[in-house]
Amino acid sequence: MATLLQSSSTGVTNEVLDRIDALLDGFRERAQETEDLRKVHPQNIAELEEAGFFRICQPKQWGGYEADMEVFYTAARNIASACPSTGWCASILGIHAWHLALFPQQAQEDVWGKDSTVRISSSYAPMGAAKKTDDGLVLNGRWSWSSGCQHADWVFVGGPVLDAEGKMVDFCTFLVEGSQYRIDDVWHVAGLKGTGSNDIVVEDAVIPAHRVLSFGDMGRGIAPGLEVNDNPIYKMPWGTIHPTTISTPIVGMAFGCYDVHREHQRERVRAAFGTKVKDDPFAKVRLAEAAGDIDAAWLQLMRNVRDEQALVEAGETPSMDLRTRARRDQVRATQRSIDAIGLLFQNSGARALQETSPIQRFWRDANAGRVHAANEATKAYISYGQNEFGEKVTDSMV
Repeated sequence: MATLLQSSSTGVTNEVLDRIDALLDGFRERAQETEDLRKVHPQNIAELEEAGFFRICQPKQWGGYEADMEVFYTAARNIASACPSTGWCASILGIHAWHLALFPQQAQEDVWGKDSTVRISSSYAPMGAAKKTDDGLVLNGRWSWSSGCQHADWVFVGGPVLDAEGKMVDFCTFLVEGSQYRIDDVWHVAGLKGTGSNDIVVEDAVIPAHRVLSFGDMGRGIAPGLEVNDNPIYKMPWGTIHPTTISTPIVGMAFGCYDVHREHQRERVRAAFGTKVKDDPFAKVRLAEAAGDIDAAWLQLMRNVRDEQALVEAGETPSMDLRTRARRDQVRATQRSIDAIGLLFQNSGARALQETSPIQRFWRDANAGRVHAANEATKAYISYGQNEFGEKVTDSMV
């Protein structure tokens, strides 16, 4: 089930996937400690850095690989199959190299000019705002759920730009350096405990213009970073890249849960009956149902990523048909994965409830990931239906 996809055209990125594969046993062993720490184990981050994971989407001018997006998502999926919290944070922190590549060159130099290994966390929901003043943009707000923020020195936050009268004139991502915000430790939760998804608090931070990126410009494919970073991967739609970044770890959790469940059931004997589970035909049926949903989730996700990348490589813009399909399949991938994990959990017996069981962790963490805004299925389905009926698509996340 969890075979690595060798999708890159270069040996370098295949080597990165192999190096990450070699780290998975260690991530499994430290999964409970990651939960106990309430943040990704520092050794996991260090090993991912050394393996080159955080360079997969990074521009070549900063020492990155500019790899096919399927390579990035495959790596994130496999990490999550070993440790859900590590996979969740790796996916989110890793994609920010792709996002920073769209910012003006000066912003990239601010972050990577002295150290190209610097990482950025995020909280894109509009929980604050920037106001125009004589000094520039002044940003204030409290942004929740910044996963992996303890392992980053900068943060992306989202929100409106307001004019002097308080009217919104744009909606942007703001790049904020570490000295301009504080982290409030509020992450006490039931699932994804090890992600350290704490609050980011910004008070009267002056944000230079080159550290601001309009979502509108990004959506129209005119982001300033494209002047230097001209690899086609940076022209893929945000409405596919970001949501897929959220669904991929959940699919990875399903792959991991399946592997653990299969091995668990091979040796399990039902205490009440003294019979081997593997001799139960219904156990085989449930295994097949779960495997089918997990495979379908991954295949649909990557089909859309490949199709969009092929278009941008040909100099074409992905159509709304493809973009709404990608969103439809992305939320379905999350739901398929959660359904499969639920089925596996239900049929693993009472021992799966033990804190030492990875199965209960996959179940808790996948359901925690489900509540992310990118997994709001209704909006994605409505967008798909609007496009199919020839109506204007109103969701900005496509």
